Amino acid sequence: MKDEVDRHWAELLSPRRRNLLAAAAGVLAGPAALAAPAAGQSPWGYETYKQPTPRPSSVRPGEQSLPSKPRAYTDIESYHAHIYFDEDSYQKAALIRKWVAERFKVELGDWNLEPRGPHVTPSFYFGFTNDLLHIIVPWLQLNSLGLTILIHPNTDDPRADHLYYALWVNRAQPVNGYSIKKPGPGEPRVEQIYPNTRPTLPIEKA
Repeated sequence: MKDEVDRHWAELLSPRRRNLLAAAAGVLAGPAALAAPAAGQSPWGYETYKQPTPRPSSVRPGEQSLPSKPRAYTDIESYHAHIYFDEDSYQKAALIRKWVAERFKVELGDWNLEPRGPHVTPSFYFGFTNDLLHIIVPWLQLNSLGLTILIHPNTDDPRADHLYYALWVNRAQPVNGYSIKKPGPGEPRVEQIYPNTRPTLPIEKA
């Protein structure tokens, strides 16, 4: 009887002490003693470790069956350059954008301050015609300011353009190209380039 009275008053007068004792008991017993098993069943079942490792289907061009001859380089109708940046490097991206617009006749796109399409970081792009390739690629190599730049051709296979036909300046980064589809009926075979800049400065030469 005395023990029950003592316990009653201890619980009334010292709930904080009771909580501390309970926590200490849990530490001594281990977390397994406190964790109650979850009710219900896993939607994945209980033998997922037995599943075989499947091989994803190939999306690389030419892997379904080897081509009989190389593709013609004239399948490339134009190019895109995607300049990637973040909150620490946006001023460098702004400077490259300004320099490009001043020197090249290109199609300059909008700022993408959030991931858009297959691009997983903020970026902007500009499109250019094939005759500028031999100038713009080395120009970007020398004027990237350390930013990551994706240069890809525009053919009738936009997924391959982004994933397998691409050139990178500085370093590569992930491109989420699996959802990119080929043009549908009534759409242009290749994304078109419409220059919208008016160069005002000559390109620097040694």
